[in-house]
Amino acid sequence: MSKEKAVEIFSEIPRTRNCAQAVAAGFDRDDLIAGLGACGGGRAPEGNCGALHAALQLLPAALHDAVKADFARNAGALKCVEIKANGFPCKECVALAAELVEKYR
Repeated sequence: MSKEKAVEIFSEIPRTRNCAQAVAAGFDRDDLIAGLGACGGGRAPEGNCGALHAALQLLPAALHDAVKADFARNAGALKCVEIKANGFPCKECVALAAELVEKYR
């Protein structure tokens, strides 16, 4: 359910949430949305995907390595610019990140 909600929020026209904010909003974590405002479009820490960054904010640190490995296996990379170069769409990053939150929480 939260995966679908995150994708729906990200896909809204006009777009009011970036990829990171959409993942947080998909899990009703409105407390994180403002802080994630600067994390879309490759601006998450270390250039990582914003959707992935939000997913990591929603999960315990002990799970971060496993989540990153799963994400990279499916998206082809962790960094936004590399993911985009591989042709993996942002909407799919949002879906994948939310799916991983559902899987690991």
